[in-house]
Amino acid sequence: MNIDNYSLIKFDDLFNLPIKIFMYKYKIGYNEAKNNKREFLKYFKKWKIKQKMDEKENFIKKLKEFAKTLTEYVSTNEKAWSIKGFIDIEKQIYTISSDTKIISKILEIQLFPKFKEFAIENGYRIVLAEKQNWYPDLSFVKIDNENIKFAVDIKTTYRLQEYEGFCNSFTLGSHGEYFRNRTSSKNIQFPYADYTAHITLGILYTRAKSDDIDETEILKISELDTIKSVISDLVFFVEEKWKISSDRSGSGNTANIGSINYIEDLLNGNGVFKNLGEKVFDEYWINQGVLKVPKPNSNGEYKKLTKLTEFLEFTGKDVSLINQPKSRKKIKK
Repeated sequence: MNIDNYSLIKFDDLFNLPIKIFMYKYKIGYNEAKNNKREFLKYFKKWKIKQKMDEKENFIKKLKEFAKTLTEYVSTNEKAWSIKGFIDIEKQIYTISSDTKIISKILEIQLFPKFKEFAIENGYRIVLAEKQNWYPDLSFVKIDNENIKFAVDIKTTYRLQEYEGFCNSFTLGSHGEYFRNRTSSKNIQFPYADYTAHITLGILYTRAKSDDIDETEILKISELDTIKSVISDLVFFVEEKWKISSDRSGSGNTANIGSINYIEDLLNGNGVFKNLGEKVFDEYWINQGVLKVPKPNSNGEYKKLTKLTEFLEFTGKDVSLINQPKSRKKIKK
């Protein structure tokens, strides 16, 4: 029987996935599916989840391989950043500030053509965040199945020269409205639950010494080789957000998830939730700062949840599963 003639509108409405492909793959006839609808849908759901997980594993693997090529793309032979400054119509060069937001934005612009190449080669289209403060920076949407989406957030941070092996931690996105309400469209390109995975493309770099950079300097193109790059030794890595998360907020009073900051652990996805899994990561950050837990050494008093140990104790989970972050020690001079 020609499966293109099947009338499967109700199935499509239920799952919004190519059920015809599933039926064709496993040689399931329409009448068989209709007469055993509950059993059919159970196996289809399992297949759908496996398809997504296979796609996720494949996408992350390819993105990690892609990230390894980016250091050479943005660097000189001396491992310095290839961007030296801004140029005007008078062919005058204005040196770049060491401000992390400026560096991040320029890197994002510099890398976009490579992201576009990666997307096309792997059957995706890129959707950019419509507004500056929206999550994520890039949404990769699979061309032949728009139900497959990956959130890729670009995060940059610098090595801490006074703490060997450590970098400044960065934020991994909000744990506010769109994180707690997975169907919300507030400050997010697509609802959080629509994404198959939430991924960080991290960039580590070393900042130039402040004495070597003069932000007030204006130079000619003939002096380009004399300009010192504001950053060098760039390293790119890719990891799922939950795998590099800490249990602490990333910035001030805002509802942002903070990352771990030991570089080796960042590169290997050894975050605080490593042994607990993504589900606990989600549960903790949904409740962080909201859930009321018993106040230590008090008689019936409660406080807002701020630590992972409090959450695990409150929910009856094993505190020993926390992957404790490395403590940093200042380098002796």
